Amino acid sequence: MGIWKPSPGETLLARVPVTFATGSAMRVKGRRWFRDEDRNDIQGELDGWPARPAHDAWPTGVGAVWAALRISGLAIGALIVAALPTGTGVRTGSVPRTAANRADELEDFPVLWAAPGAIARTLPWQLDPARSDQRKSRTHLIVTDHRLVVVGLPFNERRCHELPVDDEILWEVPRSDVQKVERQDFKGGEDFKIVFTDGSWCRLHSLWREFPMRHLADRPDIVPSGSLSPALRKAVETFAAGHGTDALPPLVIRNACGCYRIEMLAPGTSVSFYGIHARGTIVDTEGREVDMDSYHLEDLPVEDLRLWKSLFRPMPPSAGASAS
Repeated sequence: MGIWKPSPGETLLARVPVTFATGSAMRVKGRRWFRDEDRNDIQGELDGWPARPAHDAWPTGVGAVWAALRISGLAIGALIVAALPTGTGVRTGSVPRTAANRADELEDFPVLWAAPGAIARTLPWQLDPARSDQRKSRTHLIVTDHRLVVVGLPFNERRCHELPVDDEILWEVPRSDVQKVERQDFKGGEDFKIVFTDGSWCRLHSLWREFPMRHLADRPDIVPSGSLSPALRKAVETFAAGHGTDALPPLVIRNACGCYRIEMLAPGTSVSFYGIHARGTIVDTEGREVDMDSYHLEDLPVEDLRLWKSLFRPMPPSAGASAS
């Protein structure tokens, strides 16, 4: 079918690669399970899913060995950091190391939780990296103002930027069937949970999680084109004029600081490796472009903000005092 495009009157908000998540705690490392509400394994009950051997949690003994190795590695790392000259500016990441849900992140790792007939049971098997060869195909989550869509497409690591995108619609659900979407930050900070209105849910993973999270979890203040001031409307028209005919109508988002982000998505720029990255600019209330050195934190592009949050955080007072 070529590249997926929104229907007339539908606004495309994000497109990113996505799979079912994978456990990272010791007992569930590299594992994922598909459960009903009584925590029974239901992968054999899912219509059309290829068979796959059932996984058990790693034995406690194996987990203990891994834990010991990890602790040893952390101790060596601590010694290296301690040996660095004072004031090197080394900072630790801000990803939480404590599980928010022990039952679902340390002892078990369900990525699909659904009673018979629930919405989550309709999700496609291609989202499972254990069933779909990630070297040959990928699955993308597409978010619009009307629905969520999962498409499958060919993938070739060496040609991921030049291989034509050929989408196959695997699954879709109206936004009205989504109750909430939550970030799941343990341990990698790249998972998220979609909870449906019938109580079923799934846990997904994406390196570019923050793009759909802006619209599914944060719900930014999108300004309708008819509500723009003449100055902002002119700024939008000027920005849109510099893009190709494939670009969709501009999206205008009012940031908390009072600035406006104008961004455009072009389906034709879809890449199997990362989906679509929006092109955007920041303007003030008068439609004047804001210089990057004058950006507020919320004005930063999503990918830059994610990098900032994951790599940097204020140093402890003691470290800061030593550095000075």
